[in-house]
Amino acid sequence: MQLHSCYCKELARLVMGLFLLFGMAGSYAADATSRVVIETKFGEIEVKFFPDVAPGHVDNFIKLASEGFYDGTLFHRVIPGFMIQGGDPNTKDENKSKYGQGGPGYKIKAEFNDLPHKRGVLSMARSRDPDSAGSQFFIVVKDSNFLDGQYTVFGEVVRGMEVADKIVAQKRDSRDLPLERIEMKMRVVAPGE
Repeated sequence: MQLHSCYCKELARLVMGLFLLFGMAGSYAADATSRVVIETKFGEIEVKFFPDVAPGHVDNFIKLASEGFYDGTLFHRVIPGFMIQGGDPNTKDENKSKYGQGGPGYKIKAEFNDLPHKRGVLSMARSRDPDSAGSQFFIVVKDSNFLDGQYTVFGEVVRGMEVADKIVAQKRDSRDLPLERIEMKMRVVAPGE
């Protein structure tokens, strides 16, 4: 029975991966004008996307944002002089031991590209496996070229970097978790909104 359960989980991941690869592009119509606004208690961060270099990541992020997946999740990792990270559904729970380990239940294939990890870049977090990204993302607050070619850049901040700067400056524990909860809510906006 255990083997069957593992097989079913792997089959579900495969089906979701195929859905992401072939099914979402038409549904979410991500293009160069698509934007998402991340609302926090410190203000808003607006991001634009690079679907020409990371279409799967852009479609996935917009899909999750429009479904409300990110609403109530935290920026759970902040490292001054580096980045702020969020998007883990486990952070909706009070059990901090699971923070940083959650995702949407599927993984997406890496789309490494030539865009540098400069200040304001939106990139996808992952484990050691290059194809392990799902929902966790990070915003670079200081140029971090050592990440280039190892993480998928799929967007950049166009408004609200001062909000990211406030978030990264919050007091944190030894795991880089802010001592105060910093929840987010996202909304997809049409061009010009």
